[in-house]
Amino acid sequence: MDAFTQVLDAVFQRVQNHWIELLTAAAFAAVGWFFGQRRAKANWRKREFFDRVNFSLNSLTAAEKQTDGKPGPRTLRIRTLAEMNAGDVFLNTAARDAVTASARKTTAADPTLPLPQGDYWFYLNAVLNELSERFADGWLRRDLGQQVRGETFLIALTCEAAGAMRQRKIRAMVIRKDLLLNLPETEPAYEAPTHTTRWETLNTLAAEHARNPWKFLEVELCL
Repeated sequence: MDAFTQVLDAVFQRVQNHWIELLTAAAFAAVGWFFGQRRAKANWRKREFFDRVNFSLNSLTAAEKQTDGKPGPRTLRIRTLAEMNAGDVFLNTAARDAVTASARKTTAADPTLPLPQGDYWFYLNAVLNELSERFADGWLRRDLGQQVRGETFLIALTCEAAGAMRQRKIRAMVIRKDLLLNLPETEPAYEAPTHTTRWETLNTLAAEHARNPWKFLEVELCL
């Protein structure tokens, strides 16, 4: 009997001895795949992607003079710095599950994630680590004596639930600290109509920072 035949006999014998276990495993895999596909389709229909973390930079342009010489409205700008799977940001599965579960509980009135105060720093620190890594060149350039510009930003975890939002996902809001703490009273111009929700979110975050600063984490970014 050659080696190949021996391998086939061994495989056949294993299947004979364990066919029930193998069939059960295959059945569980099929059921898991079915419900996974069903959940994915439901999330797509509702535009809910709680397994994603979007790093969202928020800023206001400088006011430009109008024809009458008066300053015009500033424009709210929203830009994506990165987007990742939640499991790649929150490496501990329990932390990932806690964040995604909290994202589902946010409301239009309060988009901040309702996580326990004692744990909040750990979730924010995971976001900070990912964000800081993307600006590592700035740190090295400054350490080497090269000219760089650094600013202090605030990070907050949100999941906007207002109707104007096209997609619901976890968003790590990134905004200059001096801007969030001194938002203008005048409503800005928008690059898209749905951005009115973001302006409401930023005003909510400014008030939340005064009440619960532990929901925010500072980070200095250099370029």
